[in-house]
Amino acid sequence: MSLPRAAGILLHPTSLPGAGGIGDLGPEAHRFLDFLVEAGMKFWQVLPLGPTGYGDSPYQCFSAFAGNPLLIHVPGGGGHFPTHTVDFERVIPHRRALVNGALDRFVPNDRYHAFVEEEREWLEDYALFMALKAAHDGAPWTAWDPGAAHRDPAAIDSWRSRLGDDVERIRREQYFFFTQFHALRGAAALRGVQLMGDLPIYVAHDSADVWANRALFRLREDGRPLVQAGVPPDYFSATGQLWGNPIYDWEAMAAQGYAWWIRRMRAAFRMFDVVRIDHFRGFEAYWEVAGAASTAVDGRWVPGPGRALFRAIADALGPLPIVAENLGMITPAVEALREELGFPGMSILQFAFGGERGVREFLPHSYPRDRVVYTGTHDNDTTLGWWHSTGGGDSTRAAADVAREKAFALRYLASDGTEMNWVLIRAALASVADTALIPMQDVLGVGSEGRMNVPGREHGNWRFRFSWDQVTPEITNRLRELAELYDR
Repeated sequence: MSLPRAAGILLHPTSLPGAGGIGDLGPEAHRFLDFLVEAGMKFWQVLPLGPTGYGDSPYQCFSAFAGNPLLIHVPGGGGHFPTHTVDFERVIPHRRALVNGALDRFVPNDRYHAFVEEEREWLEDYALFMALKAAHDGAPWTAWDPGAAHRDPAAIDSWRSRLGDDVERIRREQYFFFTQFHALRGAAALRGVQLMGDLPIYVAHDSADVWANRALFRLREDGRPLVQAGVPPDYFSATGQLWGNPIYDWEAMAAQGYAWWIRRMRAAFRMFDVVRIDHFRGFEAYWEVAGAASTAVDGRWVPGPGRALFRAIADALGPLPIVAENLGMITPAVEALREELGFPGMSILQFAFGGERGVREFLPHSYPRDRVVYTGTHDNDTTLGWWHSTGGGDSTRAAADVAREKAFALRYLASDGTEMNWVLIRAALASVADTALIPMQDVLGVGSEGRMNVPGREHGNWRFRFSWDQVTPEITNRLRELAELYDR
């Protein structure tokens, strides 16, 4: 699959302006589409849109299929909230009250009943899961009443009867989300803007997906993970990264013809024109760590499903508009799988300038066409934050290494160091890579205060918001001129 030569913006909907303390799928999202058109942008990439929990991370959701109710727009949201940050502690109860009020006023209609029937395969499990979680004071499913935790049929019937009103409310909540999302998707299509989604390879342990499909995950008898996902130690972390996600039982998945993955990808392609898959290398081989481990040091590489999974998905769904996140410990075998499947890979400009002569695979002159180039992603500092960092102290990089990196970047980019956000934007758009995606923070020239996520930090992430007064005509025109200049 090849993508068109185009450019776009990476921005999660929570980062949009608007009343109510958090961006959503309402009028401000449609206004953002208008900005994209004016700026010559043809893609809008978002982070995962599922219902978030601990840490507010879109990569740890209660469902791989459901939508985040915090993104539901309710007119007259109001409230007094910060303009440039999401105060989740205050926003969540405020939004819940707003959405609940809208749900109370809603009268089910034929479209609602059709939605419930069409989405029944995941919606019923998700609605009951969330109702049970609330009934157990938010506890993870392994700490619930044993009958509910282990899905004893009699217990499930009893709980479903007791929680019927709550289950119905959650169904309606999802109807609201998907009605608003598909209105946005239609508006994007009319404007010639493609939506790119983000799909994590793994799902959260405390999710409806694991609770309802235990046989598809490697779990202990009590439901806790037998093994968990992560990545091994590297230059950035002496103990690796321990993610805590349960690992799929790929043999069980294969025995079912990868039906769960086919359902997951079908749902994703109904929402998005293109889907980025996070941690693509895990399909070739994944790092497996014991479920009780406290670090990722003592793990092992285990072969993944490889081409068999994607052949099954393609046989069911047709051509797969997928971008493979191929960053980190990438081997020739991982790249061979990606190339065989025809999925574009990724390059990050901020990674390009380390050492005396840079990192060749990330330097623009070495890109292949089937590439999506970013100035940075949600896990990077903003470009200006990166550029103004000095290293040393609490940084993972030595000051001398940072100085060498900057010296090479200035030489490579023929820059004097001013407006480095625009220098990198120009380099991305000028490259041969088919697709260039720019975080909105870099377009606006925001520093480290606009960073979306610091990997390994449990709290204080995902809070960035912009305001329309930051989006000047000069910025819009400058972005459009670069897109036109470089035939995007």
